[in-house]
Amino acid sequence: MNAMTRAVKSEATAVMQQTMQAVVRTEYGEAEVLRVAEAVRPTIGSGEVLVKVRAAALDRGTWHQMTGTPFLYRMMMGRRAPKDAVIGLDVAGTIVEVGAEVTQLKVGDEVFGFSKGSFAQYACARADKLAKKPAGLTFEQAAVSGVSALTALQALRDVGQVQAGQRVLIIGASGGVGTFAVQLATAYGAEVTGVCSASKLELVRSIGAAHVIDYTTQDYASGAQRYDLIIDIAGNSALSRMRQVLSPKGTIVFVGGEGGGALTGGMNRPLWALFLSLFTSQKFAMKMPNEKGTDLEVVAQFIEAGKVKPVIDRTVTLQQVPDAMRQLVAGKVAGKIAITVA
Repeated sequence: MNAMTRAVKSEATAVMQQTMQAVVRTEYGEAEVLRVAEAVRPTIGSGEVLVKVRAAALDRGTWHQMTGTPFLYRMMMGRRAPKDAVIGLDVAGTIVEVGAEVTQLKVGDEVFGFSKGSFAQYACARADKLAKKPAGLTFEQAAVSGVSALTALQALRDVGQVQAGQRVLIIGASGGVGTFAVQLATAYGAEVTGVCSASKLELVRSIGAAHVIDYTTQDYASGAQRYDLIIDIAGNSALSRMRQVLSPKGTIVFVGGEGGGALTGGMNRPLWALFLSLFTSQKFAMKMPNEKGTDLEVVAQFIEAGKVKPVIDRTVTLQQVPDAMRQLVAGKVAGKIAITVA
């Protein structure tokens, strides 16, 4: 092999090391805008780490990244087109590079949590938005335990201030946040009622719900039962109906907001509720995830204690992400979809 050939091969190897396979989109839209392509391997800042991604997960947040809706989100993501081509929030993998200011994590640590563009072979993440992966979890189980578990934990503990002996109603109990919320509320000693579709009743019961309601045939607001805390994840129940079954000093926590107009999405309902809470003893609050590594460590403790188990509907590859996104939007997912990254 002559010197010129070696130089060409060396240059080709360097280029390959700087790129990666990733799920990208260059415009907003439905699943058709997603494709697997070569992308530039991310570079990290002083407080960040580079993760060799082993698994990621689908959630509603990635749907918002894909569609660019509600339009208010585009103030952060890019008005006309996405600023960042690679999508994905949930991540689990191995650290391969650390920034100069990172002290709590090191190369070789297996971690999970929040990242920038996790649907790829490598992802950049802030060190304070990650936690060490529990040894007994697969990377897929860890990946689905970031956004959804942390959102459920904060909604119950920080906003809802759940207590042992309380009656808790979880609307949308079979989804990503819902399956974690059922288990965490039960772990805190609450009596949980889960609302979901008929095909998912047994799942919700199996993870700890004392009572289950099929929303297609039963009206949770028609009975005499009153709840101390309602976690609304489904995002389509009228506030007046939820208030009918909420105790006089109870709390409703809105987790996200789907539906509604293109500008604000489903945020009109919780915003109205926040205003209304000024005039009633009932409390209403919204909860978006606060991406804290310390709370991910709390999630890990619940998992290691056997009180919480991630629910994975199916595992897909990067190439199968568009179809998996369609399944998520169609409501055909129980728990979460994990993505294995080679």
